[in-house]
Amino acid sequence: MAFPLPPPSEHSFRRFDTDEHQGQGAKVSHARPVDQSAQTDAGEFLSTSNSGSTAEPPVAARIVATDARLIATPLAVARRRLLGRALALVTAAATPLAWSQPRESIRLGQSVALTGPQGELGGAMHRGAKVCFDAVNAHGGVNGRRIELLERDDGYDVRRSVENITGFLGDPRIFALFNCMGTPMIEAALPLIRNTDVPFFSPFSGAGSARPTDMRNVLNIRASYAEEVERLVQHLATIGMKRVALVHQNNSFGREVLQAAQGAIRRHALQQVAVAVVQNDASDAGAAANAIATANPEAVLVGLAGKPTSSFVSSIRLLRKGLPLYALSVAANTLAVLGDSAMGIAVSQVVPLPTNVGISVVRDFLKAWHAGGNALEPSHLALEGYINARGFIEALRRCGTNPTRKNFLDAAWSIKRYDLGGFELNFDQPGGSASRFVELTMIGRGGRFAR
Repeated sequence: MAFPLPPPSEHSFRRFDTDEHQGQGAKVSHARPVDQSAQTDAGEFLSTSNSGSTAEPPVAARIVATDARLIATPLAVARRRLLGRALALVTAAATPLAWSQPRESIRLGQSVALTGPQGELGGAMHRGAKVCFDAVNAHGGVNGRRIELLERDDGYDVRRSVENITGFLGDPRIFALFNCMGTPMIEAALPLIRNTDVPFFSPFSGAGSARPTDMRNVLNIRASYAEEVERLVQHLATIGMKRVALVHQNNSFGREVLQAAQGAIRRHALQQVAVAVVQNDASDAGAAANAIATANPEAVLVGLAGKPTSSFVSSIRLLRKGLPLYALSVAANTLAVLGDSAMGIAVSQVVPLPTNVGISVVRDFLKAWHAGGNALEPSHLALEGYINARGFIEALRRCGTNPTRKNFLDAAWSIKRYDLGGFELNFDQPGGSASRFVELTMIGRGGRFAR
């Protein structure tokens, strides 16, 4: 199935330039100059007020500063009052403004890690979405409107992400939040958009906490961590593995994986022989590996991400080189970097193999990826970003020529069993995922994935 695009117009094959919004770490692709005036809010001022700038602070920030000078109560009470006032002001600053988008474009806000330890992952996902939007923009956009993706780097830091999203919500030109990254960041963003009409499209997390059942404006696409775990445990049961050990990270992600794994192990009548925990700094990865090896399991389910993944794998391979390891999609890039050291590790994936040209949506992705002049190899995360963009485009197409936030949400929830070309979207109800796609891959030589 080919990617349907509107017929060429005067915008066809038009080159899009990139401007950097000074002081915001933001870039936006557009076909005409965009107003780059500062978009300052109380949160941004509070985070930069020690920088030596002499610029007049916004009213909200001046109130916070004045409140701090006037309080003459004991320190603990003063701190509580000040923080309470600051929180109220930031919440007020985050109240979304009515959308006033120019007729010729739809602007999206994305807070994503482009630097830091998760920068490679965030960059790949962002780039995958951007090549999709660029492709449709080159053919006149959607119903005559270009899609502009404005990204702000949060370095996978909650505070920076909240500042970014608060800025987006205070900008009347932003139509929706798109593909924001990371469970902690999404958890912090949800209160800011609760009881609003701002679409929060395809947040990057498989966590249950990112899937509120009472927020119709949150539209998840990727399968959940629980669904990935179920697929992995089902596979273990199918091939006759009985004795399973679990290693998980000491954070909300790791605990969610542990809970899902223990439930799946009971359902499939397997035996849990050991559970080990790894801290976020991986300082105890060696001890966890030793505890797992001592239990002599037939397979290990790995609920780790980032540095703990590589540290644990390196340690367990020294103790039990041939022990089968099964990991979730969030660990895929970390494991691939290990190269031959990760050979044989099975990884669940929530999108198809990005080199599987037998699938139509993958062919579309590869065409757009190479047309965008990307030097990096296509990855699962880049394909996921592309698929998320395709989902947004379809919902926007269904809005007709006069999109609003409300009719966009209605259009998105009307997407049922929609085939992108080997990848189905089905927006059923809040709290769920539009995709149930999970497949198992294995890491081969050089860290390359294969089915």
